[in-house]
Amino acid sequence: MELGISTFGEVQRDNGSGHAVHAHRRVQELLEEVKLADEVGLDVYAFGEHHRPDFVISSPEILMSAAAAITKQIRLSSSVTVLSSADPVRTFQNFATVDLVSGGRAEMIAGRGSFIESYPLFGFRLEDYDDLFTEKLDLLLNINNNEVVTWNGHHRAAIPGRGVYPRPLQQKIPIWIGVGGTQASAVRAGRLNLPMMIAILGSPPRQFIPFVDLYREAAQKAGHDVSQLQLGISSQFFVAADSKTAADNFYPSYEALMNRVGKSRGWSAMTYPQFEYLRTNGPLVVGSVQETIDKIMAQYEIFQNTRFLAQLVTGHVPHKNILQTIELFGTKVAPVIRRETGTVKA
Repeated sequence: MELGISTFGEVQRDNGSGHAVHAHRRVQELLEEVKLADEVGLDVYAFGEHHRPDFVISSPEILMSAAAAITKQIRLSSSVTVLSSADPVRTFQNFATVDLVSGGRAEMIAGRGSFIESYPLFGFRLEDYDDLFTEKLDLLLNINNNEVVTWNGHHRAAIPGRGVYPRPLQQKIPIWIGVGGTQASAVRAGRLNLPMMIAILGSPPRQFIPFVDLYREAAQKAGHDVSQLQLGISSQFFVAADSKTAADNFYPSYEALMNRVGKSRGWSAMTYPQFEYLRTNGPLVVGSVQETIDKIMAQYEIFQNTRFLAQLVTGHVPHKNILQTIELFGTKVAPVIRRETGTVKA
């Protein structure tokens, strides 16, 4: 199993335009984090796209390129590229450029996004939410497979036999489909024979078994080799020397995030008992080294996933503690997971 980090770059808001002190500091911290993840032997580091004041990453490719210059082996990905509100041509060009900078280490997780800010920001209608993603994914895959592209659609100008450059160092950019709560997305990923990443954030992992079954069934019906499918699981993560320290460090950030997001979605306020339930019986991978190993292995027993991305929630956690959790993940957790799953580190 491949093991990696996912981040959306939570940041304390700066006031007004210019003098973005907090944003500057957070970007420097992100680069320090990915450098350490590379040094401790993790396989993937993924940057997630948002267009909100509480997240600093709006362009994963730029941070991926910066990370490429200071890392050696770790694969660099978006943890989501909001493809519905992006131009697939420019998106491909950006990721191909990262691939060239990194020596063939670029990947993408394409999704529709869990927030809607990018749609009005870039002039798209929410009524076209699904149609935009379907059409733009079709164009992106066409570009990834062909140097010269001929394509027609409804939401973008046609491309009449034009070359798209630069091309990546890899034969193709690995494109994953990010899935949250829509079964149709799982079917699409299977039918297209694309790797699928499931974000398991608020529900018990077993509730996602139908998504994985649909993914594999759709791939089989389309004539693909199910044994070669790649499946990723992403869960919120924090590891410390002992369980109480992990919980005490993680909870303030988690509570703030869930209440901030939940306010706009009508969720009830997060409480510590709810947090403890999610930590012991739900998807949160938060605890001691052994507890996080047990949680990741429990997910593996359910899904037989080929990748696990540890989603960091960093709002109120001191940066030194984030670095410690990355180091423990790479040096204490990862070796056991690889041994138990029969994974040979390249």
